[in-house]
Amino acid sequence: QVQLVESGGGLVQAGASLRLSCAASGRTFSTYDMGWFRRAPGKERDFVAAIPWSGGTTYYADSVKGRFTISRDGAKNTVYLQMNSLKPEDTAVYYCAARFSLRGAAVRVKEAYNYWGQGTQVTVSS
Repeated sequence: QVQLVESGGGLVQAGASLRLSCAASGRTFSTYDMGWFRRAPGKERDFVAAIPWSGGTTYYADSVKGRFTISRDGAKNTVYLQMNSLKPEDTAVYYCAARFSLRGAAVRVKEAYNYWGQGTQVTVSS
C-alpha cells in the first residue's frame, strides 16, 4: 500500500521560502514518477512540478519555473519541493502524487497519477 505524507506547509509573507516534504512508503519507488500539484481556493488541482524517482529531467509549471525546485532523497524515501520568492498567488493546498513511470509522458496530467497524499496548506500573505 503506497502512502504519501506531506509536511512543511504554513503561513508566510510574500518573498519568503518554504520547503515541502513528501515521505513515501509502501513500495520501492525507483520506477516511479513523483509529482507536486496544488489546488487554490475555487480552482482545479494544477500541476506544479515532477521528477522521476531515478533522477534526471525535472518538470515545472511555467508559473513556478525559476522559483521552485523539486528533488528527492532516495535514502530517506522523501521528495521535496523548495519554494522560494513565494507570492500570494502560490496560496493553495499542495499535494504529493506518485505513479509508475511513463518516462515523461503526461507528467503534468493529474489523472495520470495513481497515489496521492492528504495535502498541506501553504498560505502566502501580501
